[in-house]
Formats: sequence, structure tokens, C-alpha cells
Amino acid sequence: MNKKFGILAIVIVLAGAIAGGLFGKLPAPAAADNSLTAERIVADYREALEVVEQNYVGRPDHEKIAESSIQSMLWTLDPHSAFFTREEFRKLYEEQSSRFYGIGVSILQHRDGVYVQSVIPNTPADRAGVRYGDKFLAVDGKDAKDWSSAEVSRNVRGERGTSVKIKFERAGESQPIEMTIVRGGVPLPSIRNTFMLPDGVGYVGLSGGFQETTAEELDQAVSELREKGMKSLVLDLRGNPGGLLPQAIEVVSRFVERGRTVVSVKGRSQYSESRELKTVGGKYDDFPVIVLINGGSASASEIVAGALQDYGRGLIVGSDSFGKGLVQRVFPLPYGTGLTLTTARYYTPYGRSLQRDYSSGSIYDYYTHNGDGDEATEEKPKPKGVPVKTAFDRILYGGRGIEPDVKVPALSYTPVRGRIMEAAFFFTRQLVAGKINGFESYKTTKQNYRPTVQNGEFQINDRLFEAFIDYAVKNKENGLSAENINSEKEFAKARLRAELATAHNSSEAGQQVLLENDPQVLKAIELVPEARKFLERNLANK
Repeated sequence: MNKKFGILAIVIVLAGAIAGGLFGKLPAPAAADNSLTAERIVADYREALEVVEQNYVGRPDHEKIAESSIQSMLWTLDPHSAFFTREEFRKLYEEQSSRFYGIGVSILQHRDGVYVQSVIPNTPADRAGVRYGDKFLAVDGKDAKDWSSAEVSRNVRGERGTSVKIKFERAGESQPIEMTIVRGGVPLPSIRNTFMLPDGVGYVGLSGGFQETTAEELDQAVSELREKGMKSLVLDLRGNPGGLLPQAIEVVSRFVERGRTVVSVKGRSQYSESRELKTVGGKYDDFPVIVLINGGSASASEIVAGALQDYGRGLIVGSDSFGKGLVQRVFPLPYGTGLTLTTARYYTPYGRSLQRDYSSGSIYDYYTHNGDGDEATEEKPKPKGVPVKTAFDRILYGGRGIEPDVKVPALSYTPVRGRIMEAAFFFTRQLVAGKINGFESYKTTKQNYRPTVQNGEFQINDRLFEAFIDYAVKNKENGLSAENINSEKEFAKARLRAELATAHNSSEAGQQVLLENDPQVLKAIELVPEARKFLERNLANK
């Protein structure tokens, strides 16, 4: 709160009281009693609630009062203990089971509304004929034109077997498209991308959290990549917020021999007795590993990165991780609500604390500290942390998340690049609807759901690029000129190719295009020889 505002507010309240603006004389304060007990706190809360009920000018919302009271209480403990409403608690369960009930689309918010970015195969949306680029106009009769993507998501999800009526605007159609779609199961895989990079490097994008199927998905991905000639692996944990601890143990177990500590859990309650969790047996000890992390890599993903780094089994590349080393246990509460409460702390195999300091600053400051996921160019000094000697006498530091062995800045997004991204989507939406003259061959009515792109597929030739520039410049909403598009020519072509790959194939295919030009991925390929040295050193010490 602004200090001047706070002082002004106090002055106004005092002046009002002196002038008789407050009804009733202030009672004399009760005698001080410093014996603070749980019973007294509950009694004070109950009495305060009764005063609100009897005297507040409006009708208090008891559910909101209870929710805010519990959440405020938990946030005085640490940033990760949290209260969940009925809806939030249900979503938490869905995410951990790798499945939820909805229609089966990935969506993205653009400047004038929320659009379908991709359709998930074999889902209700697929069977109903939803397409790339469809714009949400209404959901169950409610105007959705000004909704955020979160509002759209919340309204299209629901109980299995229930129906939702959606009105779409479709490129090339003069009238809105109305569909009634019966909600069904929608998969939420942990691994979103698997494909081959140059020089025999396999890529696994483990960005969807650690869920019940994570280790199984990893086994399948590695098997497929081996068949394609994989000699080394890039395991991408960027943006992975964490999840189920047993699955993190399973992932580390794929790379580290049996019986080695993955993480130490140190707590004081019956729910988190101090213990060491160990690997159950290595399977992938014949190829080097590079792990990508950033500020969105947290909790279970930091456990994986930290263990592989401690043992020198993987080379860590990217930018600093989030720094979440607190263990939460889920406690169901009556009436379908619940809370997560911190019951222990995580430490890497050699004793590094994963948790970043949260003792100073606000919750907002804590969560936005690494918000951009790129500390490679951060100028603010970091806390010193605790030095820890790990395998092969390497000194690493605890108490500040996982720091990469090699820091690489992420791709930067300027305002011009942001406008190009928007223009690329709207141009591709018209292109695949057959509405760009001379390029009718790009028209498609359904994604084929291939998760990858082939070499040379969807290349942007000069003629198509000129058509894009013409479209983008004529549409003044884009705020672009031919000059600033050409100044970002390679970026613009990559975005166009990614949109085409998404519209014709899948969101995974579009993401592959972007990853092939990702500076952190490109650096990972370059560092494979260094990662191989890590592997050889491990094999020599077995």
C-alpha cells in the first residue's frame, strides 16, 4: 500500500471520529492478556464474525470469508501452503490423474478473443468437427467474446456426459457455427513432444508436470527415439511445475543406478518423517543427457535436475529454476474443499536445499522473482547459498534452486515480435480457410494429428512471405509495416511455419518448429560432447 495513502486514510478516519462521523463511543480497550492460545484465537475469530453478521451494512458472503481467512492463515506460513475451493480441489485431482472432462481443445487468447489453437484427437471436439482458428462467441448462451482463456476453459469443462452448447466464428463462414458437444475424457500427458534433432540427438519435452503416467510415457518416448537412431537425449523440463514425487523418483531411476539417493525429505510431523528416497534401478546408462530448465521448472522437476546434476549424470542447461523445495501434503476438508500444507523440505542427494528464500518480500515478489524464466542476464545479486561438494568434487550451492552448468538466455520477445506472432495466427487462419488469393492449396478442414513435421515440410517461400506482409500491413490492427516485418524476417518465417504445422498437423508439430530454432535447444545440441564426458566419468566409476 502507498505510504502517503495509508497516512491519509488514518487522518481521514480520525477526523471523522472527532467530528462524530463514527457511530458510538469507542469502548475502553480491554486489559492486555499476552497468553495467546488456539482457543482464544478461535473465540476472537468467532466473535469478530458475529459482529460482522449483526452490523455489516450488506449481506456477508460466508463462503468467501472462510476461504480468505484460511488462505491468509496459510500464507503466513509459507508461499506454497494453500487452500482450494471445491472447483480448485477437483481440478487438482484431475491434473494428477492426467485426465479431465471437457471437449478436447487447446486454446489461446488473441487480441479480440479466445481461439481454438488445436484439437486433441479422439475427443468430443474432434468428433464434433471443431477446427483450428475457431473463435469462441458464446458458451451455453453466455457471451464469450470478451472472456479470457481461463474463463473459456472453466466454462467448457464439466461433468462427464454433460453437454455444452458452443457458438463459434469460423473463417470463411458468413454465419456462426453452433455445436452441442458432450463432455468426455481428455488426456493430459506429461510429455508433449518427442522427436529427433540433428546429429542423433533425441528430444523429450516433459513439460506437463509429473503425473501418474510420467515414467511410462518417458519409457515409450525413449523407445521410439532409439528406433530412430538416438545417441544422446535432451530432456526438457522448462516450464514443468512439478507434481507427484514418486514419478520424479522413477524418472531419476531411469538414469542413475539402483540404490542411490534421489532426494532427502526432512520434516517433523507424522506425515513427513525424515527419510531418503532411492532409485529403483537404472535403464538408460548408455547415452548422454542434457536437461533444460528455466524459472518455470519447480519442485519435482528440480528434484530430477538436482539429482542428475549432483551425480554428474546430466549436464544442466538454460536458466535458474524456480527454487521450490517445500513438500506439501494434500489434506481433504469437508464439503469438497482441501488444502496443501508444507510438511517437509527437499534436499538433493548431496544435501543441497532446493528452496529459495521467501523470508522477505510479498507473495507477489516471490512468485514473480523468476517469472520470465531467464536469469542468464539478471543483474540483481543472488544470495550466496550454501556450498556443497558433490560427485567428482564439484562445488554446487544450496538454497537458491538449481543453477545450470551452462547458462543460456531464452529467446527474447520484443513488442514487434509479439505483433508478428498475432499477425501470423490471423493470416494462417485465413490461409487454411482458403481465403488468401492464389494460395488455395493450403486449405484444410481438419488437422491430421501427426505430432511431428518432416524435413522441408511447410517451408515459407518468398511468394507466401510477401502475401503475409501484404496481409499484415493492410490490417492496421497488427500495427506492422513491411520494414519492421523484414527486420525480423527469420523470426516471422518460423512463426508462420509453426502456425501452418499446427493448422495442418497438430500443436505438437507446431511446437517442434519453434523448438528447432530455440537458442537453448541449439546450445544443448552443441554441448552434447560435454554431456558425453559426464557419462564416461560415471561409467568409469561404477
